[in-house]
Amino acid sequence: MKKSPYTDEREKIVARAISPVASELRLLDAADLIALLRFEFYSSLSDLVASAAELYFHPGTVIFGAGGEYRLDWGEMPEVSLDLEIRPKDVTIYAKLSLGDRQAGLEINHIAFEKPSADPHENTAFLAQALEESRFIKQHGSPVHG
Repeated sequence: MKKSPYTDEREKIVARAISPVASELRLLDAADLIALLRFEFYSSLSDLVASAAELYFHPGTVIFGAGGEYRLDWGEMPEVSLDLEIRPKDVTIYAKLSLGDRQAGLEINHIAFEKPSADPHENTAFLAQALEESRFIKQHGSPVHG
């Protein structure tokens, strides 16, 4: 995605919202994730992502996307990247979730608003609200509203 002045803020909002899902996925063995990617067992990866997401979001909100990548070099910790589609009401976010040894990261590739506003600040606020409403447990006063 071409970076805009709003990209960093939106990535932070989405990353905070799905951080529990990333934490769940980081509990999996990296070698297992790499094997699933290497042998293109995408339905198994889809099941794993759905299982991690169902603890925190309504069904279908966070799903495995089109694939992923891995980095596995001698003397380095493995890193796995998974394509995700995050679909709160009236928004679709295409993102890459990177899972490393000690942390996870998120990069947004594209955001599609069903009814975008001409004001980018309104779109960002709508994104935060839509993600919050798609959660099972609402975090009132959470920094996601930011």
